[in-house]
Amino acid sequence: MDSHGKKNVLIIVENLPLPFDRRVWQEANTLADAGFGVFIICPKGKDKYTEDFEEISGIKIFRHNLPLEANGPIGYLAEYSSALYWEKKLTKKIHREYGIDVIQACNPPDLIHLVVRSFKRRYGIKFIFDHHDINPELYLAKFGKKDFFYKLLLYFEKRTFKMADHCIATNESYKKIAVERGGKDEQDITVVRSGPSLERMYPVDRNESLKNGKKFLICYVGVIGQQEGIHYLLNAAKILKEVRGNDTHFIIMGSGPEMENMRELSQKLKIDSVVDFPGRVSDEYLRQALSTSDICVNPDEYNEMNDKSTMNKVMEYMAVGKPIVQFDLKEGRFSAGESSLYALPNDSKDMADKISFLLDNEEKRKYMGDYGIKRVREELEWEYERGKYLSVYSDLLKVTINQNNQR
Repeated sequence: MDSHGKKNVLIIVENLPLPFDRRVWQEANTLADAGFGVFIICPKGKDKYTEDFEEISGIKIFRHNLPLEANGPIGYLAEYSSALYWEKKLTKKIHREYGIDVIQACNPPDLIHLVVRSFKRRYGIKFIFDHHDINPELYLAKFGKKDFFYKLLLYFEKRTFKMADHCIATNESYKKIAVERGGKDEQDITVVRSGPSLERMYPVDRNESLKNGKKFLICYVGVIGQQEGIHYLLNAAKILKEVRGNDTHFIIMGSGPEMENMRELSQKLKIDSVVDFPGRVSDEYLRQALSTSDICVNPDEYNEMNDKSTMNKVMEYMAVGKPIVQFDLKEGRFSAGESSLYALPNDSKDMADKISFLLDNEEKRKYMGDYGIKRVREELEWEYERGKYLSVYSDLLKVTINQNNQR
């Protein structure tokens, strides 16, 4: 608590810089709007968000370097060790200068509790675990084996659950893990879904130049990593080019460890003339590209992690009223409902067939797009989750929060 009686919240994020992490940025703004002092510790970006310190909309962001983009156990060890060092150092600085009432840790990884524990024990700071990824399943998706490191991840996950005063789960699948694997009581878990903010994600005028002279545009936005299945999408693009000719252009927005490999694959498949990789893009470009698209895609491969995870991109596609093609995953189907067609898991041919079917059926595309935007506006947008999120803080700190307060 600061000298004026304001409660202060520190949010620690390791996998993405802020404000790039859209869910966490919505949470931070929700807390700030409700009158909390909000501080964030996160890594620096590569080309953007590279400042050590930045204050945006009253939210103070402290950023640190990471040695590399991890790939393999040794790489992860180097990344996590560096991150833990900076997280602890910056937490001490923030607590000394401002005071901290609550620390919210957003995984991955499940190691941030190592930073929190001394502050929790010494100063009585409350700890909220915002459970974004199921790391044991993520390890399986990347390496395919239940070895020593997999068991170590289970251990760290359980320690994080045990230390947390309250857990935030992104969906019911994650809540089940918190109960069955983490040993948490249901009363200590709140499901807060990653609904899009309609102040940020909404339809805009189409920009036909993005189609690069083609009749149709297909868009993807998200991380370009191993488990995101971009290779399935590129193989589907090759099939579509062989079947339909050059009537379809693809924009794959985002960055990640597989970016260069996917560029090379598109060249190898001889589809680089119909696929753009613009990297991380501005919100303005993103809205324009999605609004211009005829179909949006989610090629996340079927595995234990993706089947149980809610993907932000699916609801962002819905928020701009676009039909979706994705593999048939449990939480993906829950989010999208009738706004999506569901291809056989990890089957590029079936994905290409579903895309081609929709390209030839404008009426179906319109129905699916209308269904999606209605579902987001009436059920899934962040405003429906905002109250649940703030109730976690209200109950934990025993304070009354004015949820209608806006800065």
